[in-house]
Amino acid sequence: MAKSALFTSSIGKKFLMGLTGLFLISFLIVHASINAMIWFNDGGVTFNKYAHFMGSNLIVRTMEIGLFLGLILHVVDGLWLYKLNREARPVKYAYNDEGTNSSWYSRSMAILGTLILLFLVLHLANFWVKTRITGIEQFGVDAEGQENLFAVMQAVFQSPIIVVIYVAGCFSLFWHLLHGFKSAFQTLGLNHVKYNEAIAVLGIAFSIIVPIVFALMPVSILLGWVR
Repeated sequence: MAKSALFTSSIGKKFLMGLTGLFLISFLIVHASINAMIWFNDGGVTFNKYAHFMGSNLIVRTMEIGLFLGLILHVVDGLWLYKLNREARPVKYAYNDEGTNSSWYSRSMAILGTLILLFLVLHLANFWVKTRITGIEQFGVDAEGQENLFAVMQAVFQSPIIVVIYVAGCFSLFWHLLHGFKSAFQTLGLNHVKYNEAIAVLGIAFSIIVPIVFALMPVSILLGWVR
């Protein structure tokens, strides 16, 4: 009964949001680190090496399944929480200056999360489907004979429209993380007066650096900064 309440109550759902949020944050760190390998500017050899390891390692592939499940759970739980909050207060107070109590992005997590979800659908269609399902034989191999995942990126990011969509998605990710990073620690009870400030600073830095890395990747390829 207690376990059921943990996952059905509003508090339980917030706890689940925080837990899956931290899991996805750890994924963003790994993913951004691998993407940064393109700036070795060696024809994608270094990037392909690490990307191939991530795609062929059994442990990583198993974690990939957990990642997808965690992502779906995070999105569904977030939308359900948004629904519960709306139902809890169907009529707004006669006067409620929300701007003085919270930031606009903390009140817009559902919208930002939905935009990020649409961005991820595009991302999976452009990369995951090609590298996991349809194959990438048409892109050949790199200078060291590895599957040329970098060539897939080059082909996708020749479209200015797709690059603009990616940058917009990263902009949404920035605002989502700006609230979500700190909120995840608070929800899980990992905050403490001694290191709350450090968490806040780390959260701001993470929210800026990671989306910039992701946004610069398609921009660098489109503009020919990396080859």
